[in-house]
Amino acid sequence: MKIVSVGGGPAGLYFAILMKRADPGHHIEVHERNRLEDTFGFGVVFSDATGSNLETADPETFEAMASHFARWDDIDIHYRGTVVTSTGHAFSGMSRSTLLRVLADRCRDLGVELHFQSEIEDVTSLDADLILAADGFNSAIRQRYAEAFRPTIDFRPNRFVWLGTTRPFPAFTFYFKENAHGLWRVHAYQYEEGHSTFIVETTDAAWKASGLAVEDEDATAAYCEALFAEELDGHPLLRNKSIWRQFPNVWNASWSHENIVLMGDAAHTAHFSVGSGSKLAMEDAIVLAESVQGAADVPQALRDYEAVRRPAVESLQRAAQVSLEWFENTERYLTLEPLQFAFNLLTRSLRVSHENLKVRDPALVARVDRWFADQGGVPAGATPPPLFTPFQLRDLELSNRIVVSPMCQYAAEDGMPDDWHLVHLGSRAIGGAGLVMTEMTDVSADGRISPGCAGLYRPEHVTGWRRIVDFVHRHSGAAIGMQLGHAGRKGSTRAPWDGVDLPLPSGNWPVLAPSAVPWSEGNQVPRAMTRDDMDAVRDDHVRATRWADEAGFDLLEIHMAHGYLLATFISPLTNRRTDAYGGALTDRMRFPLEVFDAVREAWPESKPLSVRVSAVDWAPGGTTPEHAVEVARLFQRHGCDIVDVSAGQTVPEQRPVYGRQFQTPFSDRIRLETGLPTMTVGNISSYEDANGILAAGRADLVVMARAHLWNPYWTRHAAQALDYPFPWPDPYAVLNDYTPRER
Repeated sequence: MKIVSVGGGPAGLYFAILMKRADPGHHIEVHERNRLEDTFGFGVVFSDATGSNLETADPETFEAMASHFARWDDIDIHYRGTVVTSTGHAFSGMSRSTLLRVLADRCRDLGVELHFQSEIEDVTSLDADLILAADGFNSAIRQRYAEAFRPTIDFRPNRFVWLGTTRPFPAFTFYFKENAHGLWRVHAYQYEEGHSTFIVETTDAAWKASGLAVEDEDATAAYCEALFAEELDGHPLLRNKSIWRQFPNVWNASWSHENIVLMGDAAHTAHFSVGSGSKLAMEDAIVLAESVQGAADVPQALRDYEAVRRPAVESLQRAAQVSLEWFENTERYLTLEPLQFAFNLLTRSLRVSHENLKVRDPALVARVDRWFADQGGVPAGATPPPLFTPFQLRDLELSNRIVVSPMCQYAAEDGMPDDWHLVHLGSRAIGGAGLVMTEMTDVSADGRISPGCAGLYRPEHVTGWRRIVDFVHRHSGAAIGMQLGHAGRKGSTRAPWDGVDLPLPSGNWPVLAPSAVPWSEGNQVPRAMTRDDMDAVRDDHVRATRWADEAGFDLLEIHMAHGYLLATFISPLTNRRTDAYGGALTDRMRFPLEVFDAVREAWPESKPLSVRVSAVDWAPGGTTPEHAVEVARLFQRHGCDIVDVSAGQTVPEQRPVYGRQFQTPFSDRIRLETGLPTMTVGNISSYEDANGILAAGRADLVVMARAHLWNPYWTRHAAQALDYPFPWPDPYAVLNDYTPRER
């Protein structure tokens, strides 16, 4: 097979090594437009896991690389005049120029043809079975065949510059330092004896305020040397094409076209705060080499390569995206105490969890957990895991931070909760959650989603709910909260098992909305609300609030999310009014705040009041996370105690971005920018996730739905897994402690 690599970086060189090693009969050429010694940048980083992969793929090359490694286990975080050190991370660094030299030497030993200062103008002139487009994120090949590869390149707003220094760093080191221009972040690590990488990153606004120019390397070095004089300890900053850049997120819909395949930065990028492009490129080479050797022909090999490699790459890219956004918004975290700031930083990408960090660095996690327990008022002594730390809202103290999410059951008759609701909520209360929430309970018969929805609009409903509340209080340590809502334009539909969002076959009731915009073409056109309608809906909420208190609920939540009535006032996609209740966000918030104020006045002062919001509509022209912060601030000014942060479901054409903990960043932002406590939801299922979210300050309570469907005793199982003593109700405690006696 004849193979030509256009690009002589780690991707092309390492693939050439692996293929030539597998079959010396392959004819392999590598063409690089620059000289070998012209590499730009300083050091590259490899985790121990990556090192193991490289060693398995080619022990000889890895041995040559490892002889140049600078190794470290620690991460030092310099913040607010303190240093928090975390250990157990096991990384290695080496000079990029040394890496390329090692790979080139190995290529020559194996008989690969290397051509430096060789520009390939037209790949169609290459007589090759396989062509590697390994020509970097500015790939000319990718550009030429853009219709086939369909690339997306997103240049991120932060500015960064890649510098070096002669100061050795014994750990991977982060600095966070402010001056008159803004906050500056440094990512620094030693890659060989006497030399370290020193990446300086800041916001575009701070960079512009500094007056620095993109390509003025001398001025950049002088500015950074002055700013970080203490940190550099007399060592100079080194330059090597050290210009200010904006990180490009590269993604391609397809990685191959005919016999051409994208590799490394030409195919994908991941922010340097998570890993190095060299690591990704060399792992690409491993998978591509295995695919070529195992397939019948090149097209099949390229399909196999992408099928195997793309999921791993995109998983890393998702983590890298979260990480780069953390560094884009570091200013948001400056209110955190040093220990929590460090934990938040270490767990930012979600690839390092609370438990994973505990394995690496148990002493640090013990400090974090103790600090968190102190904030929760836990006396010195045994330290609970974060999820078992109590939480106070007004006069209500929750025994732990786990919440059973409101889950519509569609099992009521004319709004009346029955035995199903008793078992559904009661079993999860016995299961150990700190707070159990009812499903969205409608404030009027016409406010129901379906005929099976629970309600609090008849006096008889109070008795039905009090039965459930009394059971929870009598037989568990859980608090119980009522979520009140009105379906608005999403009402008068069938139970979902009879057809999601479909109108009733008969007996439909009229539906309301701020504007006469139906949920979908198949749903009723709602009546645009008049002032009389608003008064009625407000009064329905007040009446239900008083009855919720009469039934004994500990907490009340108003549903202003998911495209239901009050949420449709907030979103510009559904509120098209031209009166005082439409237009700007403050005007769209007018009626939701009227309802909130009336409910707050009717609800006892000693009891907390929550609001559930959709932080983003996931649709063009809809609400954004920035809007959500302002929405939360408005509720905060009106006496809201905690915001339950969800997202979407405002319009059927939404395009959510799913993933693990995918809604937690919205909670994180609202909590840190407003100071208002938050609950977070969205694809959270493990106690590791819960502990990490809480300890990092991303939310105050963790709300789970599906996890509690799968396992009503989720909290008790978490306690067992974490070896945390958790009391059983008396009937179960007897059985749990029972030892059979001889008769």
